Amino acid sequence: MAWTRNDWIVWTPRVLSILFACFISLFALDVFAEGRPWTETLVALLVHLIPTCVLILILVFAWRRPWIGAAGYTLLAAAYVVFALRRAHWEWSLTISGPLLVVAALFLWSWRAGLPSRQGA
Repeated sequence: MAWTRNDWIVWTPRVLSILFACFISLFALDVFAEGRPWTETLVALLVHLIPTCVLILILVFAWRRPWIGAAGYTLLAAAYVVFALRRAHWEWSLTISGPLLVVAALFLWSWRAGLPSRQGA
């Protein structure tokens, strides 16, 4: 099957959302340390995976309604900038909120194009 422009517009924000969730999940790996009880490690891991769960939750709702992805990822990017600047970590603002804004813009483009989110159905 040859990919059309519409296919790219529909699938690019979804795939990038999944990849960004995987990237954010990598930061949870810092909870593993020697000498820590497994229960403490498990709780710390679950806490560190909360941002990933939020990203996936927004993606689930945005799968058929791209405007939710545009709004949700924009709000997350803004919230992260506020959070990072309050903690004087301005250099992380672009690293985390930048990709979120790109994904939000792609979801907005998909929504504005009025393309169906179900291919072949």
